[in-house]
Amino acid sequence: MRDRVIMLADCQSFYASVEKAERPEYRDKPLVVAGDPERRSGIILAACPIAKKFGVTTAERLGESIAKCPDLIIIKPRMQLYIDVSMMITNIYKSFTDLVEPYSIDEQFLDVTGSLHLFGSPEHLAKLIQHQILQETGIYTRYGISNNKILAKTACDNYAKKNESGIYVLLQKDLPDTLWTLPVNKMFMVGSRMTRHLTYMGLDTIGKVANTPLEKLKQMMRRKFGRDSDINAELYWRIANGIDDSPVNPETHEAPPKSIGNQMTLPKDYANLDEIKVVLLEITELVCRRSRSKGYMGHVVSVACMGADFDRPSGFSRQMKMDNPTNVTNQVYHAAVELLLRHWDGLPVRKIGVSISQFSHDDEYQVSLFDDREKNMALERATDAIKQRYGDSSIMRAVSITDAGQTRRRSTMIGGHYK
Repeated sequence: MRDRVIMLADCQSFYASVEKAERPEYRDKPLVVAGDPERRSGIILAACPIAKKFGVTTAERLGESIAKCPDLIIIKPRMQLYIDVSMMITNIYKSFTDLVEPYSIDEQFLDVTGSLHLFGSPEHLAKLIQHQILQETGIYTRYGISNNKILAKTACDNYAKKNESGIYVLLQKDLPDTLWTLPVNKMFMVGSRMTRHLTYMGLDTIGKVANTPLEKLKQMMRRKFGRDSDINAELYWRIANGIDDSPVNPETHEAPPKSIGNQMTLPKDYANLDEIKVVLLEITELVCRRSRSKGYMGHVVSVACMGADFDRPSGFSRQMKMDNPTNVTNQVYHAAVELLLRHWDGLPVRKIGVSISQFSHDDEYQVSLFDDREKNMALERATDAIKQRYGDSSIMRAVSITDAGQTRRRSTMIGGHYK
């Protein structure tokens, strides 16, 4: 059987690259995409390579970046534009292979095994894709190549991003001289905390993790983390050894969800019960609308409320089972309010979340003589269609036009950032 050929394609400094492609006058200038350019505050979402040469890094505060680079060009994020460009790039990938699996907005896995007879070597194919994306979008892409997804991702992160060509092939036989020589913090899925733990156990390189017998690694992690750490031990051992059998699956993100939820960080503390209930209703409506679009009804509703003071955390996270599965907003909202009244401690709230789970399909349900389920579902479908066509704020509940309502503000945003 022929070995698979998998690529992890990554867009360099994606948000910043999109902005530079849109504004050629900034091509040779240090540029970042950040939260609030007018107030010169917020967090860096993306920094172009020129800005990075000044020491600017993603996720640092904008003020720190300006101190490093006073001439920094600061651009407000435009999330809808980034999504549109990401979809354009996805369509280019799909012109070379039908096996494309999104990993994030700027990273995608490609299984090109069946395409090589048309395009030649993996490196040549990567160059063709890279050139076409650059010509059509102005975005520079990098490619990690291997025979599985974990090694393709590792090749991209550790080598292709530092390679002049932006392309790197990492094969299993080359691991002792490449991946295994790297410090353990370069291993996929190992963050700063796990780096400290592994280093304390004497596993300060990826090679040491890989060459520790699995049973011994499980024993070491049991002593450190307790009895339930065997799965994590095997996960890290497989990653270090470049073992991954998972296919590139275009439908990965279309599998039935375990839960559907939404949370909202509020622009100020909400201390009034009626105001909190307004936002709770708006979030419940978003969650139920998503559930209806996927054809699911939930049996369990969960509500979480958190305060803004991280030093003295307040709030709750609780769930309850409803009498019948539903995706009708008012029915889920009544259950959510019940949880709020039962568990809210009366302290100001800054973040609210609602989710539903334990799904069944919405075309199979128990009919009752004592409710208007059919009428309510028809009404929900009608309002969903209006919002789908004209936007979330095209039809709103009356409470959403009060000072407490967030629907209008949220309708101008994607993922917490302005469109």
